[in-house]
Amino acid sequence: MSHIITDVVAGVGLITLDRPAALNALNLDMVRDLTKTLTDWRDDIAVEAVAVRGSDKQGPFGAFCAGGDIRFFHTASIANDPDLEAFFTEEYRLNHLIFNYPKPYIAFMDGIVMGGGMGISQGASLRIITERTKIAMPETNIGLFPDVGGGYFLPKCPGYSGEYLGLTGKMLVGTEALAVDLADFAINSDFLSDYWNSLTNNEMMTVDQRIARLHSVIDNLKLPEDSDWLRSEIDETFDFDTPAEIMQALSQSGTPWATETLAILHKRSPLMLHVSLRQIRQGRHMSLADELRLERTMVQHCFYTHHLGRTGMASETVEGIRALAVDKDHSPVWNPARIEDVTPAMVDPFFESPWDPGDHPLKDLV
Repeated sequence: MSHIITDVVAGVGLITLDRPAALNALNLDMVRDLTKTLTDWRDDIAVEAVAVRGSDKQGPFGAFCAGGDIRFFHTASIANDPDLEAFFTEEYRLNHLIFNYPKPYIAFMDGIVMGGGMGISQGASLRIITERTKIAMPETNIGLFPDVGGGYFLPKCPGYSGEYLGLTGKMLVGTEALAVDLADFAINSDFLSDYWNSLTNNEMMTVDQRIARLHSVIDNLKLPEDSDWLRSEIDETFDFDTPAEIMQALSQSGTPWATETLAILHKRSPLMLHVSLRQIRQGRHMSLADELRLERTMVQHCFYTHHLGRTGMASETVEGIRALAVDKDHSPVWNPARIEDVTPAMVDPFFESPWDPGDHPLKDLV
């Protein structure tokens, strides 16, 4: 059963993610279907633009994409299923394709937009959110790092807000995402169907004219940005080289916000906080292709942490998924348990490719 509904109407390729019971979480088949569809349309002169949306149990919209299918990650890692490696290789290729798509690509980011959902929307030429959008890169909550290009787009957020979002996994609700350039426009969700249909209505207009009309209408009816959450304390406390220094700064600040943020970081994997911070810092100076290659290297070490003698259920990522989505006890047993016990010897190998340059799964990305 396909969980991707596609159609071409009046020169516009329309994609609806249709796995509502899983909040449209991406599995390998969905990644492959999206890649094939977008590749075919890229080379089809009859398709001049693409629009993508999600669906919920009531129909179109309501949820965009909750990320990757983390339950699959859990079972596949334990079973040593080769589809686990295929998933990340092909997902990151899909992210690269979308960021470099030569035709207008419009993402209707209504409802949940997390992890893998960000990977298929942040590269859009027009990113539309609503008052009920919930955006996050929550990977550190499962002992992972902000992937799907997170090391590329988070560093582009103002100041050190990218580090803050990547390490804490904070959810941005509604128009809060506008303040850090993770969306272009916010609209009232009541008008979503009208805006979606406007892309294909009136075949007397060219596709470019319809997109320009959409821009104009949205610009006149857009919701105002909410930047209240983007406080100066973020730059004051996240402008440090290590998670331990960040946590010390938060502790010394002592404000309610700092205390809450510190409590969140204490719940995250100390090891993966180090890995994630270094990824975001390095990503500031990397091309998308290089950053995705780095992510593919990093995710390999997350599930096959050979330098620490840990794979399967012993890895930080599988343990994090177990605690969140399998046993749901929300009590992951991180190793090491304290931020002070993380050493460079534990962190450095995450950034060392297990493949020769000519054998890297994403070697051909440019």
